[in-house]
Amino acid sequence: MRNLSNPTHRPVHLYLRKDRLNLLWLLVLKPNSNLNSAIITISIGPSQRLFAAHEDILCHSPYFLEICRQQYFSTGSKRIDLIDEQAEVFSCILEYLYKGDYTPKLSYDKKHGSWSLENTDSASGSGESTLFHNGVGGIVLKDTVVYVRPTPPPRPLLPSTNTIQCAAEKYGLPELKRLALKKQGLQSGIQCSTILSSARFAYAHTPDSDSRLRAHYLALIIRSRNTFKRSGTMQMEMEAGGRMFFDLFVAMVNHLVSVAVVVFGSNTQDESGN
Repeated sequence: MRNLSNPTHRPVHLYLRKDRLNLLWLLVLKPNSNLNSAIITISIGPSQRLFAAHEDILCHSPYFLEICRQQYFSTGSKRIDLIDEQAEVFSCILEYLYKGDYTPKLSYDKKHGSWSLENTDSASGSGESTLFHNGVGGIVLKDTVVYVRPTPPPRPLLPSTNTIQCAAEKYGLPELKRLALKKQGLQSGIQCSTILSSARFAYAHTPDSDSRLRAHYLALIIRSRNTFKRSGTMQMEMEAGGRMFFDLFVAMVNHLVSVAVVVFGSNTQDESGN
C-alpha cells in the first residue's frame, strides 16, 4: 500500500460539472510517478461519464498497458471507452491504482491487532460500502462487485468474448482481488435484502470452482440466522430457489455437526450411518 503520509504526496480531486459531464482529474504527486505522463480520458458506461488519469498510473494494469500500446501512434488526445463498465466500480479501480485501496478503506487497530473498515454505516449497511448495480437493479455490496462481475470484451479493439471474470482479474490486479475479499469479510450490519442480492450476484458470476466468495455469504447467513428466519425477503428467495440454497443447506448441516461435536464430544451419524 502506497505511503501517503507526506502531505505533498496526497491526491487532489478536481471535479468539473457541466450539464451531464462529470470529469474527475486525479492529480497525484508521488516520488516514483512521471508527472509529465500523458492524461488519458476514460469514458464509462452508456452515459459516457468521463474520468481522467495519468498514463503511467493506468499502465500498472496490464489491461490498460495493452490499450495504451495500441494507441501509441495515435494523434490527438488519448481516450479509452469502456461501454459496459459501471462508473462506481471503475472509480474503485482508479482509486486503488492511485492509493492502493478504495473507499471505505482498511484501518488497522494496533492496540487490538485487528482490521476494520473506515466510515461505514453499519446500522443500515448503506453508504460507501454499497452501490446500485444496473444489472441487478438494486443495491449490492461494493466489494462483491469489485471481486466478481461480468466484464466487457478483454480488449476494446479486439474481437469480443463472453467471458465472466472478476474486475480485478480483468484489469490484471490480483492484489485488488485479495483486498476485496478481505474487506468483504469485515462487513457488518448489512440489511438482509442487500446480503441476498449480493449473494445471488456472487453466485451468478463465479464458477463453481471459486468457492471463497460463496462460502463467505453462506457463513454470513448462518451467523445471522436469527434475523434471516424472520425475513420475508429470505422466504421469497428460498421459494425462488437456486444453487445457493442447496449449498446453504449443506453448510447448515456441517455447522450442526460441528456444534454436536463440541457439545457431545463425538461425531454424530445420520440414519444411514454417515
